[in-house]
Amino acid sequence: MNQGSERKNISRRHMLKYGMGALGAGSLTAWLGTGALTKQFDSSARAAELLQAIANDPGAAKSRMTPDEALKKLMEGNQRFVSNKQQNPRQNMARLTEVAQGQTPFAAILSCADSRVVPEIAFDQGIGDLFVVRVAGNIAITEDIASEEFAVSVLGSPLLMVLGHERCGAVDAAIKGGELPGVIDSLVYAIRPAIEATKGQSGDRLSNAVKANVLLQMKRLQTSPVISQLVEQGKLKVVGGYYDLDTGMVSLVS
Repeated sequence: MNQGSERKNISRRHMLKYGMGALGAGSLTAWLGTGALTKQFDSSARAAELLQAIANDPGAAKSRMTPDEALKKLMEGNQRFVSNKQQNPRQNMARLTEVAQGQTPFAAILSCADSRVVPEIAFDQGIGDLFVVRVAGNIAITEDIASEEFAVSVLGSPLLMVLGHERCGAVDAAIKGGELPGVIDSLVYAIRPAIEATKGQSGDRLSNAVKANVLLQMKRLQTSPVISQLVEQGKLKVVGGYYDLDTGMVSLVS
């Protein structure tokens, strides 16, 4: 195998390491995974055209909820979970059959991959209710943004939440720094701007950084013309959440 071929086979996410080193910690977009968004999907007019085509497609999913109604439903489910009054709705074979031919999730979530944070359980929702993308550190790289674009534009989810959590290992690793095995360090590069933004803040450093990372990833999601246009049109709300591992409670981050 020649040197050129070897370069092509470098992991996409490993490339983040080199991109971030060159671009600096403040960049919101240039490090985004495969770089699909850096093609300069050059006009909001084109984005609007695509969104209009989706809206006019009779086969496209349509949500009957407003963004505020979806957020209310999500948070009410979390209150049931915290109060140990779960309804465990839509978790049976009848629901499985109902959604087998199509899905209309009322909320999309970008969550950490931590095994202790399970959105469907934490929000007391059922099969087909949530469109969940899980990745360590709940980072918004190209593939994750693309997945959420699908959820909000094609499936019609009116709410998009970035869900961070207490004592997040990925954020803690970004704070501590140092060498990490494999390509795990790509997560650190994606989170590092949030660490820099919280330097000198009072309170718990890790909690501050987790919340700052939620806000950072919300901004990165909204670099997508598909997502930003839906927000501008009032069809979508992007919010942040912080999951307390000790209580199960989700609080909004702003």
